[in-house]
Amino acid sequence: MNGTLSLAYVTPASAPSWKRWLVCSPLARIVIFMVLFIALNRSSSALVHLLMHGMAKTPMSSALTYLAVALLPAIVTYVFLVRVVERRKPEELAPRRWPGALGGLLAGSLLFSTVVGVLWLLGSYHVTGFNPHADWLPALLVTGIGAGIGEEIMFRGVLFRVTEEGLGTWAALLISALFFGFAHAGNPGATAWSSAAIAIEAGLLFGLLYHVTRSLPVCMGLHAAWNFCQGTVYGIPVSGLKADGWLVSTRTGPDWLSGGVFGAEASAVALTLCLLCSAALLALALRRHTLVAPSWRRR
Repeated sequence: MNGTLSLAYVTPASAPSWKRWLVCSPLARIVIFMVLFIALNRSSSALVHLLMHGMAKTPMSSALTYLAVALLPAIVTYVFLVRVVERRKPEELAPRRWPGALGGLLAGSLLFSTVVGVLWLLGSYHVTGFNPHADWLPALLVTGIGAGIGEEIMFRGVLFRVTEEGLGTWAALLISALFFGFAHAGNPGATAWSSAAIAIEAGLLFGLLYHVTRSLPVCMGLHAAWNFCQGTVYGIPVSGLKADGWLVSTRTGPDWLSGGVFGAEASAVALTLCLLCSAALLALALRRHTLVAPSWRRR
């Protein structure tokens, strides 16, 4: 199979030169998305601040605020990019793709449970109690649904997909993974190692998963399940963010094994298991001959 055939969009050769560069080119579309997203993010943030002025801040209100100022602008901006700028139907979000979200949820739950299982076998993960009253709904909305949908739209739906159209699959994997790792560099407890681990284990895995399936819902499902299981089920910080889990747990041992205060995502165990999954997806892409060459080589 020719990888070019699986691309959702390519800059039309029939478009005027100015439009090909200022509207339709990969760089232009990424810039358009970011400018509109930032504008909507700032506007919605100001509106929410005005509406909630004087109200008590609770975990649920914080979660709803996050959805309003981060997730909703990402969805609206992506719809604008696809329907108005690219003038196409979003096949990567088509109804036939959404059953794949269930597969992603199952895969994400199994993958992170395997990480925890290996940490437990190595004597690093310990359950110290149970917390049936964990405040799970805000976590589901923020680290599950919010991050799963919003980050996959931005990093796979826009950055990976559009970069692949211009620079090819290899460059898209590298660039989207680096930006994904950098996006977590400001989280509590983040280090150069944790950012690199996020880039390698998650950036490459999600990029390859999208490349192989051409489905955003399956990526969203895996991302959401990974985060929710990590924090709410196993009580491990999610990318450095404090978790209120059903299982009260601790991790011992060196940081390279336990992940330290950042969480298990900075563990060599998570890195190794995710790399194995990425290798399997890459082998599948190579067998199918779906890797996309840079645009100048396709011509």
